[in-house]
Amino acid sequence: MQLIAPDILMEAKGLSIGAALFTLLVGFLLWAFGWRWHRFWVVFGITTAAGVLGLSAGKAAGGQVLVIGVLLAFAGGVMALEIAKLLAFVAGGVGAWIAVQSVLPHAQEMWAVFLAGGLFGVILYRLWTMMLASFAGVLISWHAAFFIAQSLGTYDAVKWVGDHSTALNGGVIIATLLGIGMQVLTTEKPVAKSEEKKSKKDDKHDDHHHEEPASVPWWHKLPGLKAA
Repeated sequence: MQLIAPDILMEAKGLSIGAALFTLLVGFLLWAFGWRWHRFWVVFGITTAAGVLGLSAGKAAGGQVLVIGVLLAFAGGVMALEIAKLLAFVAGGVGAWIAVQSVLPHAQEMWAVFLAGGLFGVILYRLWTMMLASFAGVLISWHAAFFIAQSLGTYDAVKWVGDHSTALNGGVIIATLLGIGMQVLTTEKPVAKSEEKKSKKDDKHDDHHHEEPASVPWWHKLPGLKAA
């Protein structure tokens, strides 16, 4: 199995350098800030997938292709975060099912295995999201980098990737693990937010104490109204 596929590099030969640089930037942002911006990535990914699915379904049904695609994309974007948790549950359950079946082919009560795996998928949602974002970012950015190197250089990147597939697979795994660590570092710390709110509250309290006393209306200064 080749994680960096030579076929993709061959198909991308008509791509411009600008588009390749943009793809490289997107891959790096996904690798480094996958969890910090995970809501954006999840909504963007599910909206795009729903739109493509809607266009394909509308074309097959012979209806209003654009209308079906736009409506399905909008519905997917609105429900993206909820769908992501559901997909995490299903993926965890299916993964646990396959793992247990491969080790214990005659295991019984597989529904319990599916439910347990699904629960672990939801509980470890953050870890799975970091891992998937890092892995996707590595694949996207490395494919773009090899294409740029092939376009600017004189060597055949397609042949080089095919000859060093094992080393590249190991590099992808290592880079994915490094990406998880990078996302942990780039994630906003809730403690910092609470301290910032506390400091703002203290500043507001100090400003309130240093406020000048309100001016007394002129009629309160009249001799007959001083007591009042």
